[in-house]
This record gives sequence, C-alpha cells and structure tokens, in this order.
Amino acid sequence: MEASDAASPADQGDDLPAVAPQLRALRRRAGLTLEAAARAAGLSPAHLSRLETGHRQPSLPMLLALARIYGTTVSELLGERVADRDAIVRSTDMEPTRAGGWTYLQAGAPGRAMQALRVQVPYGSQGDIVRVHPGEEWLYVLKGRLRLRLGDTAHLLAPGDSAHFDSLTPHRLAAEDQDGVELLFVHTLLQSPTATLCLGPLTGELL
Repeated sequence: MEASDAASPADQGDDLPAVAPQLRALRRRAGLTLEAAARAAGLSPAHLSRLETGHRQPSLPMLLALARIYGTTVSELLGERVADRDAIVRSTDMEPTRAGGWTYLQAGAPGRAMQALRVQVPYGSQGDIVRVHPGEEWLYVLKGRLRLRLGDTAHLLAPGDSAHFDSLTPHRLAAEDQDGVELLFVHTLLQSPTATLCLGPLTGELL
C-alpha cells in the first residue's frame, strides 16, 4: 500500500536537516528510477519526487527505508561525512552509564545510523517493559542467558546465540538467571533524544 501524499506532522521532519540534495544523488548511485525506488519504499513517485526537491521532509521511518533501499546509512542520507568521525572506539573510552537498572557502554561511534552498545542486564530489571519503535535490532549474548519475547513467542538465548528482528515487533528483554546477562546490542534508530526509547525508561543519559 502506498503512503499517503497528504501532509502529516510525522512527515514534516522538523527535527531533521534538509536531505533533498542527497536523496536524488543516492538513488541514482543505486541505479534506481524514481518509480522503482518509490515502489520499494511504499511511496508514490510524486511523494518521493517532493522529498528529492525539498518540498517535503521525510519522517524517520522513511529515512530508514530509503537508506536500506539505496544500500547506505541514514547518516549519509543526512549528508554526514564518515571521514569526519573516528572509526575506532577504545575500551578505555567506554564510559558506563547506569539507567533503569541496566548498565550501558557505548561500543560504537556517535552520529551513525546504527547505535552499538554493550549492555549488562541484571536479573529482574525492566523485564516487564514491552518496546516498540522503528528500525531493526541485532543482539548477541556474551554471558548468561537472555529471555527474549518477540510478539507472542518467547525465546531463550544462551551465550553465542543472537537475534535480528524488526523493532516494530513488540519485544521484551530479561535476564533468565540470577547472575544477569551481558549483550552486544545494535539498533538502527537514528541517534537523537528519542533514541533511548528502545532501551526503556532511563534515569541517566546516553551520550
């Protein structure tokens, strides 16, 4: 089903910089016609044309969809230059942030389309919180066992197991054992003040 061309608050993208200069160039680099790209993104060609000419600003879900179709990142769609950022994150620079009972260590560079974290989840913390948000998530169990519920299905993950899923699927994460669980966690939600929503209510702040 095509997205509506009618203006809506979610499509205004007031908090996002202008992306029109990038959208057409990246579509052409991907070798896609306006019609083919619009069809893949679930938009009308007229809607995508307005995005490319700056008459409309895309919502975050649109940016995520277009980035996947064009084989690029949201950061590149927003005009950020990867060369301007340090590619290496040293373990000595990973400052822990404790919030909502969990401990987070930033394992990736800031400002990327993907946010990478090392997460320590204690037993009995945030296990009843259901998360739903745009994007994708990938997680890998380092230590302990993770109880992951995706929709109506529960999964028990052991060290070495991983999961990759659409974040619009309602999901819950909880440590199965008293010693807690440690994860590598990556999500594609654009880093912004709302990016912490996928981690549940926080009392601290992720940098």
